[in-house]
Amino acid sequence: MTTAPFVSRVMDIEKDWIDYNGHLNMAYYNVLFDRGSDEAFEALGLGPAYAKERRLTIYTAEVHVCYVQELHLDHKVAVSFHLLDCDAKRLHVFQEIRHVDGWLAATSESMSLHVDMTGPKVASFPSDIMANIEAMRAAHASLAVPERAGRSIGIRRKKA
Repeated sequence: MTTAPFVSRVMDIEKDWIDYNGHLNMAYYNVLFDRGSDEAFEALGLGPAYAKERRLTIYTAEVHVCYVQELHLDHKVAVSFHLLDCDAKRLHVFQEIRHVDGWLAATSESMSLHVDMTGPKVASFPSDIMANIEAMRAAHASLAVPERAGRSIGIRRKKA
């Protein structure tokens, strides 16, 4: 795992995802982020076979999405996956959806938990998976912290 950041395959926008405003409905940005995460998780050894065979998986605990530019039916996109931080049980990730022409459509920052499905309960990553995660974190360490990472939601008020 040496690519920084991890980038998904190119994905199409599906017809049923277009809303009455003529653009990609907000919910489907999350579908694209999820599909991009699934590809990164597979590369880390955390894919469907991992869940089935080891009864361990990833649950999303928190997400912050920023919608930057509209996507439409004819657009093709890729999703990046930048591992900002991790510990024995959590992954802090920043993702971008970019049009194949390079422009930014949306960002997502998330915290994911490693879960033992027999509980379910939060559990430490096994050593082989942690080695993969640490390799990705090392590869991503040279990346700049994204400008939109760490944002919060709130109405800023001017002081009187």
